[in-house]
Amino acid sequence: MSVLMEFSIFPTDQGESVGAQVSEVIRMVRESGLDYRLTPMGTVVETETVAEALALVERAAAVLDDLGCRRAYSAIKLDIRPHQGQRMARKIESVEERIGEVKR
Repeated sequence: MSVLMEFSIFPTDQGESVGAQVSEVIRMVRESGLDYRLTPMGTVVETETVAEALALVERAAAVLDDLGCRRAYSAIKLDIRPHQGQRMARKIESVEERIGEVKR
């Protein structure tokens, strides 16, 4: 199974700029060993199960909690497909096959 998850999570009680806290979440994602892509509005991660994807969100919430954040907001989208893999790269390649190179 392949699960593509796009998520964002950030504290709502730490003022206008939350880059320091979000950076620590991204550090945790990077250290997880999962394939991921950081975008300006969130992070895309590919996992093998829904449970693994949601566990990553739970760890992200724990990172913010450890940083003293008392309230966080998260948005999550899941694309679940059995018998597939390497979909993060293949989705982009599929578009490029149709229209040529796109900005990454």
